[in-house]
Amino acid sequence: MTLYTSISKNAEQLAERCVDVLDTLGGEAMEKYGKFIVSLAGGSTPRAIYRAWASSSKLDWGRVMLWFGDERCVPPDHADSNYRMVAENLLEGLPGEPEIVRMEGEHADPAQAARNYDHALRQMLAKGNRIHVALLGIGADGHTASLFPGMEAVKQSDALCVSTPSPDGATQRLTMTVPCLREARKLFFLAAGGEKAAIVNRLMEGPLNPEELPAQFFLRDDRMNVNLLLDEAAAARLSRRE
Repeated sequence: MTLYTSISKNAEQLAERCVDVLDTLGGEAMEKYGKFIVSLAGGSTPRAIYRAWASSSKLDWGRVMLWFGDERCVPPDHADSNYRMVAENLLEGLPGEPEIVRMEGEHADPAQAARNYDHALRQMLAKGNRIHVALLGIGADGHTASLFPGMEAVKQSDALCVSTPSPDGATQRLTMTVPCLREARKLFFLAAGGEKAAIVNRLMEGPLNPEELPAQFFLRDDRMNVNLLLDEAAAARLSRRE
């Protein structure tokens, strides 16, 4: 298994570490492929990383393509929108304008919005491109993107993007699927804070049950290049740190 674990002292240092790695990988991708393709995550830890990235990045952002790993089915200016969070914390502070492929959270038909994104992903892949880095969070229930425990979305074997209900059933979401994320060259899982320590331990050292702990589809897959970036608090219950 190609798993790299990086443990920073705190969330601020984790963000700085992640930005350094992203800029390095971005430069390498631009040199080799002409562009840097990244899939973005929602959540508090990615938010801090986006702020740090916007303020310090040296990338040529005109050669960056940004995708979204998941989105809530709300308009892009809604307070719950991942796009709005990214716009406020990353896009507005950048020195250049990346290409953005946004999920249509406002679409009246979430299933059609998912098919539209699936089509865009397939077009990108058909041109010989792949997502170079997919940023992913870790939920307290073991979900990642909007791949929630026990949901049909985690069982998808063909679609690259699907619509799925939230765990409480109150809202719909759009999410990249397991086969889609497995096409990424590298996955970066991000977690900070003591409230993540129990689930990080369970994901990494507990029984393997990916349909109930969807992040295990990737964190425990020996075919993937996975980077686990934690702060000390999130890593506190790990017995193995390498």
